[in-house]
Amino acid sequence: MTPRASGGGKRPPAKAKAMASISVYRFPEGKVEERPADVSGLGKRPHRRVLREAAIMYEANRRAGTHCTKTRAEVDFTNKKPWAQKHTGRARAGTRRSPLWRKGGIIHGPRPRDYSYAMPRKALRAAVRSALLGKLLDGEVRAVEGLSLDAPSTKKVATAVRALGLAGTTLFVTPARDDAFWRSARNLAGASVRPAAEVNAYDLLAHRNVVMVNGALEALTAAAGTAREAAR
Repeated sequence: MTPRASGGGKRPPAKAKAMASISVYRFPEGKVEERPADVSGLGKRPHRRVLREAAIMYEANRRAGTHCTKTRAEVDFTNKKPWAQKHTGRARAGTRRSPLWRKGGIIHGPRPRDYSYAMPRKALRAAVRSALLGKLLDGEVRAVEGLSLDAPSTKKVATAVRALGLAGTTLFVTPARDDAFWRSARNLAGASVRPAAEVNAYDLLAHRNVVMVNGALEALTAAAGTAREAAR
């Protein structure tokens, strides 16, 4: 029987954490600095399949489903026979409501329906992690720190946007519901505000830039969970 090796052997080197860089705008200094962010808890790479399924679900849930066409029983025509059955030289016709006639009823047309459906919660959290990971790796996530608003002030938010060089649609993520910040940012073109607990994958994908306000990144990653927890 071969004896076991003693514990003096070399251990494999620990894997380096995956890092990303985030531009942070600090109030009231008004300076922009680069900070590293650990993205190892979000997974190795974005899962495009889960993102696609989540985007399709959110788009379907937004559909009103109010489309409606009229059948031959609903069109506004008399049910009287247009002409005699025989001896007219015309084709036989029983009603003007026929789908073969102009402005007649529609066969198998769209009717009001509900398109909404739901995905498993674990899959939705995985979609949030993948979308956030993709944004971080693409350098589309910024942060704002030290911003306190006793009253709505669009000027302060616009100053941070200009300093960070944001162009296009922007999603502001707050740690919790902040009415003053929402009133401040809603006047900016293409801007949306969401609390970290309500952010979904569609919100992240639908906006070009994502701005974390006052430590919202930690709150968002905590709400989305980690890849290791999802694997259990």
